[in-house]
Amino acid sequence: MATLEDDNALAVITHEENNEMLETDFEENNAMTVTSLEENNSMIVANLEEKNEFKSPETQPNKRRKKKSLVWEHFTIETVSPGCRRACCKQCKQSFAYSTGSKVAGTSHLKRHIAKGTCLALLRSQGNSMALYTRRTGGNDSSGPRKRRYRSASTPYIPFDSDRSRHEIARMIIMHDYPLHMVEHSGFVSFIQNLQPNFGMVSFNSVQGDCLATYLREKQSFMKFMEGIPGRVCLTLDIWSSSQDLGYVFITGHFIDSNWKRHRRILNVVMEPYPDSDGALSHAVACSLSDWSLEGKLFSLTCSHPAGEPGLENLRSLLCLKNPHILNGQLLLGNCVAQTLSSVAKDVFSLSKEVINKIRDSVKYVATSESHEEKFLELKQQLQVPSEKNLSLDDQRKWNTTYQMLVTASEVKEVFSCLDTSDPHYKQAPSMEDWKQVETVCTYLKPLFDAANILASTANPTAITCFHEIWKIHTELTCAATSEDPFVKSIANVMKEKIDKYWNDCSLVLAIAVAMDPRFKMKLVEFSFSKIYGEDAPSYIKIVDDGIHELFVEYVALPLPLTPAYADERNVDNMKTDEHGNLLSDNGLTDFDVYIMETTSQQMKSELDQYLDESLLPRVQDFDVLGWWKLNKLKYPTLSKMARDILTIPVSTVGPDAVFDTMAKELDSYRSSLRPETLEALVCAKDWLQYGFAEVSNALVAMEF
Repeated sequence: MATLEDDNALAVITHEENNEMLETDFEENNAMTVTSLEENNSMIVANLEEKNEFKSPETQPNKRRKKKSLVWEHFTIETVSPGCRRACCKQCKQSFAYSTGSKVAGTSHLKRHIAKGTCLALLRSQGNSMALYTRRTGGNDSSGPRKRRYRSASTPYIPFDSDRSRHEIARMIIMHDYPLHMVEHSGFVSFIQNLQPNFGMVSFNSVQGDCLATYLREKQSFMKFMEGIPGRVCLTLDIWSSSQDLGYVFITGHFIDSNWKRHRRILNVVMEPYPDSDGALSHAVACSLSDWSLEGKLFSLTCSHPAGEPGLENLRSLLCLKNPHILNGQLLLGNCVAQTLSSVAKDVFSLSKEVINKIRDSVKYVATSESHEEKFLELKQQLQVPSEKNLSLDDQRKWNTTYQMLVTASEVKEVFSCLDTSDPHYKQAPSMEDWKQVETVCTYLKPLFDAANILASTANPTAITCFHEIWKIHTELTCAATSEDPFVKSIANVMKEKIDKYWNDCSLVLAIAVAMDPRFKMKLVEFSFSKIYGEDAPSYIKIVDDGIHELFVEYVALPLPLTPAYADERNVDNMKTDEHGNLLSDNGLTDFDVYIMETTSQQMKSELDQYLDESLLPRVQDFDVLGWWKLNKLKYPTLSKMARDILTIPVSTVGPDAVFDTMAKELDSYRSSLRPETLEALVCAKDWLQYGFAEVSNALVAMEF
């Protein structure tokens, strides 16, 4: 009975295979290539040889030919009974019909077993090689309806590279802030093993080392870029805390390249065990200056939070030692304008805390219930209140959301005042005096909100923009401080205290930056100072004017270190042209230059005075100040270098997404648990990678194409 069943099975299999081969040959007759014909012929010859091989195994044992099919790398032939042989898988030990008497089953069903991945033992042991075997043998899934097969251009075989895969995992973790432990998560391990069984999974320590290696490669590439910076570098310090009471100083470098484009890159993350100590900031800055060889190239420093006087004195001593002659350190230290505005807004909210809580509770009552909102909107329509804004609760970590909540609620105050008549459950309606306070708060916060919005709308807010906004706020608060309304006066005094401090600390830097804008020069400084200081304005204007001239003299006497880009610019600046624009050599004209200086030195104006005396440019929108100086660097070779450094000075230490933050920045528990060097590597490498400063990364990407 077993022999009869095997005979029937073999007959059915052979019949099905013959039908499949005929059907395939018929469908692909017109499209078949010479290669396909050769493959089919070889398969037919192999099958004939195998059938002839077992035609009379007992009488012709010496005429068997060597089997050429690839399946015999994975199967062995076992004799089950006289005249019956079966193919046994070497990996999973499963047996398949092969021959009974003179009937041979062929090898197609054996190919399907290994090509479809049915043999899990083989898949685990050989992994990616199965895909190669499938392409070579033409294995396909015979389940389901057969479809016409079209030949397409063959895909080049790309060998698996374990080192490249580890490199890409490190880049993925860095770019997307994934935790390093993810490489040990069971889900990730299963995914990778299913995707590529040949990949040897990495541990936490291994991927940490890979991330550090990526950071070092990116740093080396970035340092080469920094070597070509023609001007000075400005630093900003952003201080973060952690649950362990440790401090982390994020140090960001700001500079303008040889193409007059602004750049902002994180240079270091320095862990300070005692962030409130007098020497914490100076130690962090000293580490960064040494790490990036910035001694002598630092131009200014901006802190996120005002440091104590001893800490500031330590910083000032360090910076003056590293950068002498730059206005005796007057430009070195500054405060973050975004943090200043946020601090002022918090003080105003604190002054009106009770009233703001009433408004917040009323908004919460309406916004968190559909039935309450329906009654509110119905009453709003009856009262014909024109406001189109929707009520929304604020996020108390962002002061702009609280301001917007108060503005929106104030516009529908009539609805809140009458809501208790249609909704008896509403009990917390603010009084008219409360609404009056809210309107006062919104009135004096609006200039701060507008100024902060400008900071949030650009990646690199300039000192020129900051000057415009701060002097207007300062002027309005000065007038409000004389108000007879006690509440208005109290708000104005609270706001004016911190705005005055920021103005006193930073007005010289801001004013010099405005003077470098050809649309304003010293004229806007004179106008704004007269509004702020009144009769005392001339003395303050003279301080700015003297500072600009003193700084220019320093640039004339002490040029910047000769970086390659700076040297190229200097060579261009020193070249002379004839009336047709042709370059002339300086050979033989040295004495002539001395003669010109001796005979005309009394009459010649300096570049600075010549620039300041020229007419102002029209105030067009989106004026490119850096672009203007780039075009005029031959006309003002020394002044353009001074302008580039001044216009590099940042006014904010935070990015656009953090301008309205009211909470101190704190690292999460995961990042706090990392070693300081690992944290620095992850933060800095992410910043550099997303801006494309990696020659190695670019080379790897180019290889893919």
